Amino acid sequence: MLMSVLSGLIVSVDAFFIGLSLGLQKKCKFLYLAIINAFLFGLCMLGFLIAEQVYEQIPFDPDFIVGFSFIALGLWCILHYFVSDFLGRIKRRKGIDGDKNISLKSIVLVGLVMSGEAMLITMGITLIFQPNSTLLIPITVALAHFGYSALSFYLARTKQVKRIPVAASHVISGVALIIYGLMAFFVEIGIYQ
Repeated sequence: MLMSVLSGLIVSVDAFFIGLSLGLQKKCKFLYLAIINAFLFGLCMLGFLIAEQVYEQIPFDPDFIVGFSFIALGLWCILHYFVSDFLGRIKRRKGIDGDKNISLKSIVLVGLVMSGEAMLITMGITLIFQPNSTLLIPITVALAHFGYSALSFYLARTKQVKRIPVAASHVISGVALIIYGLMAFFVEIGIYQ
């Protein structure tokens, strides 16, 4: 049980950086973040219920698939930032200035991505800790996402946080997902030894 709660806390670290990026945008209000997290909670519960049904249908142990998936997702987050940053620098050199201010459509898109990712995280944790999984898994993932994103949203409105390099947030977010993928492997190895 402790490992499933710990997993929910670790993989939700990326929500801290999503909240940070939203908090740095002047158009984004805390109400938007609360609505995103309410939707996220519903998807976490749905992911938990789906994973319980899917587990019975999978003819093999899904721990390695979950582990590889989250390691790949973490690496993608890190590499995506550096590629986007590189392309952004090229555009700025050519005189193409992108819109620096986030739109409401972008906030909705970030919310959908964050909610979908939380649902997949819930499913992954449930599949790994099946048959001992409980409702604490989706609740932990949802509350951790809300707690981390709300804290960072608030901190982003202070002057100290604005000094954090953007690259650090993406790298830490990706590393958190990689750590979760490695935890899936450790659970698998620990079960069969």
